[in-house]
Amino acid sequence: MTGVPGILVGLMLVIVTIACSSGHPQDDADASARSDQGDTAVVREAYITPLDSNYNIDGPAVYHGRDGAHWIIATAKSADVLVVYDARTGEELRRVGMHGNGAGELARPNGVVVVGDSLLLVVERDNARVQAFRLPDFAPLGAFGERVLRKPYGITVVPDSAALRVYVTDNYETPDEQIPPLAELGERVKIFSVRLAGGRVAAEHVASFGDTTAAGAIRVTESIMADPAQNRLVIAEELESDSHLAVYTLDGKFTGKSFGRGYFPQQAEGIALYACGDSAGYWIATDQGDSVNTFHLFDRVTLEHVGAFTGEATRRTDGVALTQREFGRFDAGALLAAHIDAGIAALDWAEIAAATGVRKDCVVK
Repeated sequence: MTGVPGILVGLMLVIVTIACSSGHPQDDADASARSDQGDTAVVREAYITPLDSNYNIDGPAVYHGRDGAHWIIATAKSADVLVVYDARTGEELRRVGMHGNGAGELARPNGVVVVGDSLLLVVERDNARVQAFRLPDFAPLGAFGERVLRKPYGITVVPDSAALRVYVTDNYETPDEQIPPLAELGERVKIFSVRLAGGRVAAEHVASFGDTTAAGAIRVTESIMADPAQNRLVIAEELESDSHLAVYTLDGKFTGKSFGRGYFPQQAEGIALYACGDSAGYWIATDQGDSVNTFHLFDRVTLEHVGAFTGEATRRTDGVALTQREFGRFDAGALLAAHIDAGIAALDWAEIAAATGVRKDCVVK
């Protein structure tokens, strides 16, 4: 197992997985977005992996190994396994795990993230933990969060000195499975400081946060994505009557900004970041639907809506992953999206860029 510094360097190579109600303040980006929505481009999938309706696929992550391997690692919630695909072709390679709560076992895996070229973190909703695996052999390295997580879903990772700063969304509910009142939403995200020690993962819960005002509270939470260069966390509010994206700082403060209202009439789901250096690029966020499944593009800095696209076949997308790495047929990287809960659809970023007019030149070789 390589040390944490190598992991932190590798993390930057792979960026890894939404109607408007009155009474909510809206920033300029929202107002601008609704006035120039425009057409939705259609992008043909490069491939769709073999489909298995027993999987209930949720979140993909992308692994680029030192040995030349290029994998998609997807969580299969109903099967309690990880499904590994060849990212170049979509071929299914293997399944990892089985139902249980022991080392290497899984219970409704959901969010997943690859850190560098040697570490995988998997959120398990029903075990209320995050489990770590070594790549490429998937050796279990321990777990964390069991004492503080209640119903975890999404995950994002930020380098923090000699450790990793791991953010996990927690969609806890009242005893009768309802959304808690505003005053009880102050722990919607848990922060852990994570490092490797003696070939095992060691973690400390350092903070919990969540705004408790009507403007900034996250009532239904899953997807989260960090942008360290801009000191931002983007969190999807999945409440269907007011689905949008909220912006927090890395230390858990609501910035007063939200965006995307009016673009997610169904439900905000997978979020990804296409980064061009520290100050340009795009947020990609999914409006999940059975018949209409749209990926929206927003300017990374201004948060203004800049385009939208859909796959020819891709539907019911939950999690997404984006790689800016050149590999296989993907000269400008690829967007990998969960498809009908049964597999993964791959969309070539070069074709997305051609269809929507966004940049495609921010490639990691």
